[in-house]
Amino acid sequence: MKITFYKYHGTGNDFIIVDNRSGAIHFSLEQIKHICHRRFGIGADGLILFYTKQGVDFEMKYYNADGAESSMCGNGGRCLIQFAFDRGIQKEAYHFLAVDGKHEAYFGNNGWIHLKMKEVMKVEKNEDNFILDTGSPHYVKIVRDVREMNIVETGRKIRYSKTFADKGINVNLVEIIGEDAIYVRTYERGVEDETLSCGTGVTASALICAHNEIGFNHVRVETPGGELAVDFNKADDSTYQNIWLCGPAVFVFMGEMEV
Repeated sequence: MKITFYKYHGTGNDFIIVDNRSGAIHFSLEQIKHICHRRFGIGADGLILFYTKQGVDFEMKYYNADGAESSMCGNGGRCLIQFAFDRGIQKEAYHFLAVDGKHEAYFGNNGWIHLKMKEVMKVEKNEDNFILDTGSPHYVKIVRDVREMNIVETGRKIRYSKTFADKGINVNLVEIIGEDAIYVRTYERGVEDETLSCGTGVTASALICAHNEIGFNHVRVETPGGELAVDFNKADDSTYQNIWLCGPAVFVFMGEMEV
């Protein structure tokens, strides 16, 4: 089977997008792993299939590089909005369905895509970390000198610990670099490595690092792959609403591959 694919990235978090509006394409787990492999395939952190869906503009199905269907991907969602725009679906506001429900998105004045994330109604606070779900489950820990840390070693140890080994968790190490700015590094389950950026991880980290205890927050986020921002309303330490992940989405190239 020969497929046409499109490569996009959101602050270095890269994806292969396949237009499956016909519904004719079906990949096995092993095929997805091969396609995402950086030596033997195209190479990406994940694969996104683009479907038609009644009642919304489209449906997003996301698969990690290990071939398994995954939870919500914020950077991937923004890339799919750019893909839809590039394919001629050009609107003031987009509505699409992902594994965690419906999402809304629009283009900002600077070309960034603003993607509305699910509300967070629960945050588990432990001795030195926080656990929350922003469409994907995340572990957030505030540290110093995050650029110097071995994120793969630390992240893998937490992800495969007795507490999280069964279902896995994404691990975010976060340094506060300003009153409303943070630096985030993320170890992603399914990729089993550090990614240059993680949209749901950036979102989780920003919520934990809110600078206003109650009300509107705008948090600038630096990652190894570039800069994003998260806007949200904080009701209390466990309730966050009207959450928007804001950042770029970039087309890289298109091609064909025999699968």
